[in-house]
Amino acid sequence: MIASMIPDKYTAAIKICTKLSNAGHEALFAGGIVRDMLLGKIGNDDIDIATDAAPSRIEELFHHTVPVGAQFGVMIVVQDGIPFEVATFRTDIGGADGRHPSEVCYTNAENDALRRDFTINGLFYDPRTESVIDYVGGEEDIRGGILRAIGDPHRRFEEDYLRMLRAIRFAARFGFTIEKETWNALCENVAFIGKISVERIFAELTKMFCSTNPRRALDLLNESGLLNVVLPEVSAMKGVEQPEQFHPEGDVFEHTRIAMELLGEYPDPVLAWSVLLHDIGKPLTKTVSDRIRFNSHDQIGMQMSYRILRRLHAANTLVENVGACVGNHMNFMHVRQMRLSTLKKFLSRPTIDSELEMHRIDCLASHGNCENYVFLKERLSVLQQDAIKPVPFIRGRDLLSLGFREGPGIGSILEDLYDRQLDEEIHSRDEALEYVRNTYILPDGVQLR
Repeated sequence: MIASMIPDKYTAAIKICTKLSNAGHEALFAGGIVRDMLLGKIGNDDIDIATDAAPSRIEELFHHTVPVGAQFGVMIVVQDGIPFEVATFRTDIGGADGRHPSEVCYTNAENDALRRDFTINGLFYDPRTESVIDYVGGEEDIRGGILRAIGDPHRRFEEDYLRMLRAIRFAARFGFTIEKETWNALCENVAFIGKISVERIFAELTKMFCSTNPRRALDLLNESGLLNVVLPEVSAMKGVEQPEQFHPEGDVFEHTRIAMELLGEYPDPVLAWSVLLHDIGKPLTKTVSDRIRFNSHDQIGMQMSYRILRRLHAANTLVENVGACVGNHMNFMHVRQMRLSTLKKFLSRPTIDSELEMHRIDCLASHGNCENYVFLKERLSVLQQDAIKPVPFIRGRDLLSLGFREGPGIGSILEDLYDRQLDEEIHSRDEALEYVRNTYILPDGVQLR
């Protein structure tokens, strides 16, 4: 089954296992690739290999190796141009920092399986015999749809507290139920997630929100108490009432839950984080007058999204794009009243595709009226890209050549000209120059015409 889905990787991985076997070593596929094979969910996944060969021996046997984690028994072996993680069977000893073991000892496959996080990830596959090797009951848990820690769940989480987020990600992705003792241990350890670097937390959150069931991931984060620790601003949306005529679905958090479900499977990170954070400013801006209002929640939310994503050390591009989506999401209500020039500028923004999809989701998660979305999609289908954001007929140097002096006035004239070009009032460079001659006066008072 693996070979039929990822033949290039499978062939290269077999070469590594064959070389190790011919040298007298055990070599097995390990972890996620085996789990996904049994679930029938293999895409272009990595194939990790576990072996009883020590890192020094792996380095001897293969020409191209990279010791990315040799102290933990992990080497990268490049075969046919494809990198593979080849790890020596090991047991981890200690781990006071909630992430790194104090030391590792090389061992056999069974003991290696026992130190892994969850039973569904503790499986091996022997490509020579095409058989699954299960020391931890992972096959049965996969059939039963259960996510269970291997051994003592408290111990597993203490070894690496990021496993709490991984448990939620796997449960949401596969639609599994977290086994009771594992769930209880997770809930009792949520405060220790602070021992994990924000980079690792952000990466795990992004994986779960960009997977197959982001709503369930959000729900499990909330039910476990992790949401209040890693994203307290999202947790603060709970219980914030909204005007029923626009939001019959309920409070801000309920709206966000529904919106996350409408993301579908595998949304891109900009869209996923934008949908999660688009109403993040509502708790701080709620007022009650003629009705419940959230004035400027889009702008407050934009600033909050910047702070949240920067706190998580997200990439600058993601921070800026999510901020743009959050900050612009209320402008969609005015699109049918916009001047043509304003509409074209609206549609020419680099984040417009994400914004459009977020607007559609926002509408469907509340009042259900998608008329503005349909209007914009129709306008986009009619307007060509060169009409939405055409090259300006006139540049600053053209005005300088006419006798204008450098200064802020130049920018105002160019903005006026470009708006008229977008409004299709000016159709050529000659018309633009004629408009300048008829409309503007030089700084010395001379009329150009």
